[in-house]
Amino acid sequence: MARKSLQEMSGIASAIARSGAKSAEKVAKTSAPALGALQGSLAAIREIDPDLIDDWGPTDRLDEFTAVNSDDDGAGFDALKNSIRDGGQQVPILVRKAKSEGRYEAIYGRRRLRACRELGIKVRSNVQDIDDQTALLAKGLENAARRNLSFYEKARFAEAILEAGHATPTVRQVLSLSASGLSHLMKVTQNVPVKVGDLVGAAPKSGRPKWTALAELFISKKLTEKVALSVLKNCGQEVSSDDRLEVLLKEASKRGARQGNVTSEVTPVEGVTIKTGRGSVSMSVKKSGANAQFAEWLDDNLAEIIKRSYAEFKTVNRTDEN
Repeated sequence: MARKSLQEMSGIASAIARSGAKSAEKVAKTSAPALGALQGSLAAIREIDPDLIDDWGPTDRLDEFTAVNSDDDGAGFDALKNSIRDGGQQVPILVRKAKSEGRYEAIYGRRRLRACRELGIKVRSNVQDIDDQTALLAKGLENAARRNLSFYEKARFAEAILEAGHATPTVRQVLSLSASGLSHLMKVTQNVPVKVGDLVGAAPKSGRPKWTALAELFISKKLTEKVALSVLKNCGQEVSSDDRLEVLLKEASKRGARQGNVTSEVTPVEGVTIKTGRGSVSMSVKKSGANAQFAEWLDDNLAEIIKRSYAEFKTVNRTDEN
């Protein structure tokens, strides 16, 4: 049987939520139509040996592949493990059947899977027949409901989805991103070396501005991978992920200051000059010459353009910092 498409499975998020959030006692009190849908979902819940379940898809949390975890990762996993040991696994993981007979692929719930594996018990699993795109969407929805990814986790997850062969619209849908939001993520992954990102870690409290600033340092060649790795390795393991990023930015700033206060000037179109200094950004537009009409139009519309750009900046910044 062919796997269901994204359109056919548009209600998967609510079905998944219902299957893990309702107890048998609560099911008995639901209305008949709701009970039928719920029982269909509950029928997909199985107790599966963790050794029969393999990971699937892009890594969705930086702590799965980085050398430095965020402050509460270890304690958080121990708490999860103790909770499952004492009270049982309340929320099932999502899996689908693998191509190999008798095996499964974990769509999400790696931490619960790992906890059950270490406890030596079977893992409650919601078995669904879904395609890759739907699986990615379910993964993104579950992350949003559980704990928002940090900005850098989003960046690495987006990069992994693209490298797996999926298109940018899929990435945006999975991570609930605007086009500019995805562009900000890609700016970081395309310019911050992977080894540097691994040593910094998830930096859960650091949003787009700091990571973009780091990317700009590499773009402008004010910071090299060799120097960054040296600074980070001297931090020590006791320094938190967010503080490691802060240390790196401050060190790069000191090095830049020693090189002097450099002012840059660009002319994106004829008659328009943008100057960037240490403390300000200024723009001048000539009202004569080839682009005089553009200058007049800009004079009438610049305030509104800045307001729209600022509103977009605030929206993207608020979304990406969570």
